[in-house]
Amino acid sequence: MPVVVVTDSSSRLPASLADAHGVVQVPLHVTLDDGTEYLEGVDNVPPDVITTSGVSTSGASLADLRRAYEEAFERSDGDGVVAVHMSRRLSGTWSAARLAADAIDGGVRVVDSRSVGVSLGLTTMAAVQAAESGASRDEVYEATVRAAATAESMLCVQNLDNLRASGRLSLTGRLLGSALAIKPILHMSDGLLALRERHRTMTKAVGKMVDAAVEFADGEAVTVGVQHCQNPELAAELVDTMLERLDDVTSTLTVDLGAVLGTHVGPGAVGVALSFGLDPLDD
Repeated sequence: MPVVVVTDSSSRLPASLADAHGVVQVPLHVTLDDGTEYLEGVDNVPPDVITTSGVSTSGASLADLRRAYEEAFERSDGDGVVAVHMSRRLSGTWSAARLAADAIDGGVRVVDSRSVGVSLGLTTMAAVQAAESGASRDEVYEATVRAAATAESMLCVQNLDNLRASGRLSLTGRLLGSALAIKPILHMSDGLLALRERHRTMTKAVGKMVDAAVEFADGEAVTVGVQHCQNPELAAELVDTMLERLDDVTSTLTVDLGAVLGTHVGPGAVGVALSFGLDPLDD
């Protein structure tokens, strides 16, 4: 059996794509202030959760990760598991994943994707494609680390309220975004969400984000991931723009950021991720 790939629900891989390739997605948690808890990707989370006060999120639990790894390792017939998770600097999921992996006596290798959202999803698919090519567990791990190291991910948000409340933006970012009508472009930098640019309008911010993505691609073949928070129309426009502007797009993947990430970035956010070296994504 090929190496089995595990990720967490912040990868935002569509169920059809994950199921077609046997990817296991361990759920993250959303908790309301009355104690109600939802498992992302398992429970039906109300869409208004992301604008509800008092909502908290947490990473995948040690028990869920260990159970997922054990089942994946058994499915691999001993060939092993590569677990690809959101940045260790954004969540405790990676630390819990290491503990869970240690319990399986060397059968699991854990990758810090240094990203989250659709960028994590594309890195996970790099692991899948390496595994399906017949690569060993260590070869899949190495291919996934390379994919993570060469990826780019950016996000435009409508306002900073959710990011301020969640503590996911640096003090510098909060100060720069304190003026009215500032639309920031955020990007993943060394596993953290950092301010890249700020603009007066969302249109300007999205345009500059596209310019940056085109420059980063530098004419090479790329897989484009587009992510949004309750903003499918702008996401669809962004896909069309990327297809027009980039020289060679292998395939595209559009996802909603879901409840956990949406709680942190707020409604209206839209972003783009680029990954190199992927075959077309077919489910």
